[in-house]
Formats: sequence, C-alpha cells, structure tokens
Amino acid sequence: MRNRLFAIVGLIILSPIFLVVALAIFIEDGSPIFFKQKRVGINYTYFNIYKFRSMKKNTPNVATHLLENPKSYLLKIGGVLRKLSLDELPNLINIIKGEMVFVGPRPALYNQDDLMALRVATGVDKLMPGITGWAQINGRDEISIEAKVELEKEYFEKKSALFDVKIIIYTFSQVIKRKGVNH
Repeated sequence: MRNRLFAIVGLIILSPIFLVVALAIFIEDGSPIFFKQKRVGINYTYFNIYKFRSMKKNTPNVATHLLENPKSYLLKIGGVLRKLSLDELPNLINIIKGEMVFVGPRPALYNQDDLMALRVATGVDKLMPGITGWAQINGRDEISIEAKVELEKEYFEKKSALFDVKIIIYTFSQVIKRKGVNH
C-alpha cells in the first residue's frame, strides 16, 4: 500500500516531466507515447510494463541488444530518455496497479527463459519486480545474467527498508553519472 501511495505522489510531482517527455515523443514520432511490453512478475506471472517510447514505431518487439543496429531505431529524444532513465517513469503506473514496487529485480522479458530459470532456482522469482534494484546499481547492462541473479539473491537475503533506501539513493547517483547504460 505504501508503494502505491508513494507512486501516486510521484506521479503528481513528476507530471510536468511526463508532459514534456510526452510532447517531445509526439512531436518527433507521433503516438503512441507509451511503450507496453509483456514482462515476468512475481511468481512467474505476466504483466504489461509501461515505459515512455524511446524507439521508433517500426522497431521489432525484442530486447534492444538483439537488434542488428539498435541506434537506427532510437528516437532522438530516446537516447536522452534512456541515459537519464526517464523512459522508466511510467513504471509508476505499474506500481499503482500492484504489479511492481520501487526496489526489486528488474522484470524480465517474457522470453528471457535463461534468466527466469536462474531466478526460479535461487528463489528470486518470489520477489516483486522493481523500478530499480541491487543488480541495477551494481552493473545494470554490463553484467552477465548469472552475476545479475547472484546480486538479486543477495538482495533477497538482505531485504529491508533501510537497504531499499540505500538502493534508491544509490540509483539516483548512478543515473546522474549515467553509469551502466549500453543502449
């Protein structure tokens, strides 16, 4: 309940940024403004994650690293959105809907069976996915899925309100440094 309340407050406070980003996307490439994608939630259930669209309309719906030339699909505003993680702001809608929390493992794509097999084996699939997480701030796109799941398992074992606050604070410093974003 607390996550939902904070997400509603965040949505209200960040509404000017939402409007500016939405307008920039619309001017560059029309609608839709949001990108919706099937992701894996708690206990291997599925939900649709919401993000600001950072890629052109004709982009195949696959993980960015699987595209032959990802930069050719990126909107001009898309690079900025991704570097500053502004594309993730609509994840607040997922929190309000009860599908995500602020801190937890990033939700896997519906077809990332290798990642999900490791999460199930370590029990990490029992965690609600988050906007940010321990693995996110310790490598993000730069670490293997095995290392990612080890960090998620460590988070699962250490999980506490204080640890979550530490991760949130560290997330902001990582975003400012633009660290760990490959695409």
